Amino acid sequence: MNDPGRQDGDRKNFHGTGNVGFACGHCSREVLPLVQGSYRNHCPACLWSKHVDVVPGDRGSDCGGLMEPVKLTGSRASGWKVLQRCTACGFERANRDVLDDPRQPDCWDTLVALGTENS
Repeated sequence: MNDPGRQDGDRKNFHGTGNVGFACGHCSREVLPLVQGSYRNHCPACLWSKHVDVVPGDRGSDCGGLMEPVKLTGSRASGWKVLQRCTACGFERANRDVLDDPRQPDCWDTLVALGTENS
């Protein structure tokens, strides 16, 4: 959740440079920073991520494996989350979807396909 009065330096576990873009390690697409200033950790096209954190934002994991989207969890009311599993070490984490970004929202078709695979 964004706290407008908080700066990145106030976030005890945050060691990154902030809301920056990156190239997806799975599909190689360019992933743009979020317009609203939060931090995107997964590719909006394929929903893959990279295992770099122990606690979100800490960059404390030495693993570096790719995080595969394995399941869609949550609901429309509570918000959708993508459960990801590291292909290198098996670590799992759920990350909220990004459907409200006006420039590069998560691909709805990819989210639906992930939800359908696990029904």
